Amino acid sequence: MSFSLILIIASAGGLLALGLALFKAVWIFRQPVEDETLKRIGGYVADGAMAFLSKEYSVLVPFVLIVAALLALVNRGFLRLQAVSFVSGAACSVLAGFIGMKAATASNSRTTHAAQKGINKALNVAFSGGTVMGMSVVGLALLGISSVFALTMNIVVSGSTVGIKVLSESILPVLAGFSLGASSIALFSRVGGGIYTKAADVGADLVGKVEADIPEDDPRNPATIADNVGDNVGDVAGMGADLFESFVGSVIGAMILGLTVTAPEEVKLKLIGLPLILGAAGVIASVIGVFFVKAKPSGSPQRALNIGTFGAAVLAAIFSFFIFRYYVGGSTFNNGSDYLDLFFASVFGLTAGVIIGVLTEFFTGTGTLPVKAIVRSCITGSATNLITGMGVGMLSSFPAMIIIVSAIYGSFAVAGLYGIGMAALGMLITLGIQLAVDAYGPIADNAGGLAVMADFPHEIREITDELDAVGNTTAAIGKGFAIGSAALTAIILFTSFEEQSGAGDIKITSIPVLAGLLLGAVIPYLFSSLALSAVGKAAFRMVEEVRRQFAAHPGILNGTEEPDYKKCISISTASALKQMLLPGIIAAATPVLVGFLGGIEMLIGLLTGVTASGVVLAVFMSNSGGAWDNAKKMIEGGMAGGKGSLAHKASIVGDTVGDPFKDTAGPSLNILIKLMAVVSLVIAPMLKSYWG
Repeated sequence: MSFSLILIIASAGGLLALGLALFKAVWIFRQPVEDETLKRIGGYVADGAMAFLSKEYSVLVPFVLIVAALLALVNRGFLRLQAVSFVSGAACSVLAGFIGMKAATASNSRTTHAAQKGINKALNVAFSGGTVMGMSVVGLALLGISSVFALTMNIVVSGSTVGIKVLSESILPVLAGFSLGASSIALFSRVGGGIYTKAADVGADLVGKVEADIPEDDPRNPATIADNVGDNVGDVAGMGADLFESFVGSVIGAMILGLTVTAPEEVKLKLIGLPLILGAAGVIASVIGVFFVKAKPSGSPQRALNIGTFGAAVLAAIFSFFIFRYYVGGSTFNNGSDYLDLFFASVFGLTAGVIIGVLTEFFTGTGTLPVKAIVRSCITGSATNLITGMGVGMLSSFPAMIIIVSAIYGSFAVAGLYGIGMAALGMLITLGIQLAVDAYGPIADNAGGLAVMADFPHEIREITDELDAVGNTTAAIGKGFAIGSAALTAIILFTSFEEQSGAGDIKITSIPVLAGLLLGAVIPYLFSSLALSAVGKAAFRMVEEVRRQFAAHPGILNGTEEPDYKKCISISTASALKQMLLPGIIAAATPVLVGFLGGIEMLIGLLTGVTASGVVLAVFMSNSGGAWDNAKKMIEGGMAGGKGSLAHKASIVGDTVGDPFKDTAGPSLNILIKLMAVVSLVIAPMLKSYWG
């Protein structure tokens, strides 16, 4: 099969995903919102979210142009196309975030309105909003990679005949630029969105719930609109950008790993093209899975979402088997590995993703033993709550690492380094529906908040609350899945770097490697410190503003005056844009400095250290935060004294500490480890020449 045909298949998969996204988006905007209060408040959220995106992207455009100019300057010959590829990756990531945000902010109020017709209708609207995000991400990723590949192929060679030499020296290094563009936007989106949402959330909780004793999402709270905006910029645009670059990185990384196999050239060429075909197959499975998601009037929304997700996973596994069987056929590589070994490697990744999701739900879900332990600890105060929550998060990292290590070792055992690439792709192959389910969460959360602010009847709020409860679980599982996929993606990216840099065998006991390991291990802590400090500073300003409005305008609390929502939105926006720059610069600059000053061995040590440390720290932070959040919700549901009790106040403190853990620092570490790996991959040819 020629690369021209492979690119057509991948492009067709991308267009199919974008077609479904467009179909769902048109359907969403046709759904009515008849309540004027709901329409007005939903408009505040939509305007605030799009205003943040516009300002964030206006800050990132100069950064993208400067990096593109540097890539064009330092590269030679065809590799200067890396600059074009970088801009394309950044543009696709921006576009995916914009489309997803537009759909999410249109879906939230329509979900609230649809709840008047029952839970199935409301679920359909919320999930359709998530589907636009999920399908936009995979569609733009496949279409973007295929377009850059085709452009480079047509410039470098004539026709569809592409050899290993051209792939390794020109096309694949140019594609690495696309991954770098995606990673750069992802980091700033995750960090900026995380700072925004947690500044608003902490300000709303500490002053609204604790000091003013008003409920969550009460329209009298000046920070409540900013809080709802934050759900979108953090968990829709941020998560979308995160998994966009994971998907792109896993596809391109696996293609580069195809160069490492021991096999004749024609087999290598097959393995390099295989990730694109698998990506297209995953789109088909995800599209079918989307239509499986239907809740019965008395059924569970979680069950409906699970049917779609697991149904797509089963279909993807079946499709993958036949692709391996008929595309790879009887070819062997690495002294005997064949299509069955590739299939098993992909199943290892797919299974690991499912198990990580189950583990995340166990450690963070409502009613589980770990979360019940946190609820009991709240009875004796904030200190015991914090201690227990951190213990749960630390404990949760152990089984997660066992699963990730098993997937890595198992896939490597059957198919070598290329097997790890197949495992990463296996975990992400149904990203279209996985991200749809994840993006459903903030839409449902917003719908519940809008129902409260628009004073909808109690039975409507019960429906939105049920959707929101499911959304909390899907969000936690989504974060666990993102961490697992980040670990595998980072490994294939930095092993691809090792291949491209010509590093050869590296001794872990050599001083440069050990120095790099220690430096890499501390980078996630430095990065997290900056992210948490940024949330603290922004939250301080938010708390001051909410207090000021309550003091200066007493009519806000008795309902005779409307709060100044725009001021709180402005505070979160300004703080996020200012504070996101330093962590991003550290992540991008560190591999470059270490590579050119310390050497390739030290850089490999750095990447190893940052991956090992970052993945464990990310699991700890994300699961601690999720467990604290659901412990608070269990107490608000009536346990340990219920709302207003001392245990409730202690749970709010835990939830407030956990918010930046699970929504800012923790998820951002996923992108940190991938960005550092892909920066290293991009500069690999330069380092090879510099140290050669």
